[in-house]
Amino acid sequence: MAKRENENRSMKEALSAFIQENKLEKGMNKIDVQEAWSNLMGNGVDNYTTAVDLKGDTLFVSLSSSVLREELSLGKSKIVRMLNEELGKELVKKIVLR
Repeated sequence: MAKRENENRSMKEALSAFIQENKLEKGMNKIDVQEAWSNLMGNGVDNYTTAVDLKGDTLFVSLSSSVLREELSLGKSKIVRMLNEELGKELVKKIVLR
């Protein structure tokens, strides 16, 4: 059971502490990356995206359109840079498009 602290905390601080104490950081990063992908790519790309998964520092994106996959493969480094900017931290170093 976790110790109860008597100090007043903001909700953000309390949630951050909870995430760190329960080792939920990796799961939260996966969710953040999925949301960032949807926000950055827009509806056009998001409609053809079947799965987005973060494993380590590699982002695996499954697409249902081979034409779109080829188009996005030309700008992988730009996509990585935009995702990390959106997330506010360096989570993604490589993208694998399937």
